[in-house]
Amino acid sequence: MPEGPIATIIREKLTNGLAPERLEVEDDSARHAGHHHEGGLDGRPGGESHFNLTVVSSAFEGQGRVERQRAVNALLRAELAGPVHALSIRALTPAEAAAAP
Repeated sequence: MPEGPIATIIREKLTNGLAPERLEVEDDSARHAGHHHEGGLDGRPGGESHFNLTVVSSAFEGQGRVERQRAVNALLRAELAGPVHALSIRALTPAEAAAAP
């Protein structure tokens, strides 16, 4: 299934800002159907308002979990102020990703 416009924007901003080795952008909005924050950019129910992100980047070296989350949130500030209601962020260094089960 092709990505929607918000997922595409998220992918572009994170790619440009963090040069990730791996980036997964999952639209999890369908699980929140009926939630008062659903709708995303086009206002369709269940569309592009909740995302799960996995970002593997050497930009996270030396940063703690909170710093990493803040870095992602800063890159997506406009989306979080608008169509995106919730992000689940898994931010790892390449070494952490390689060691993960």
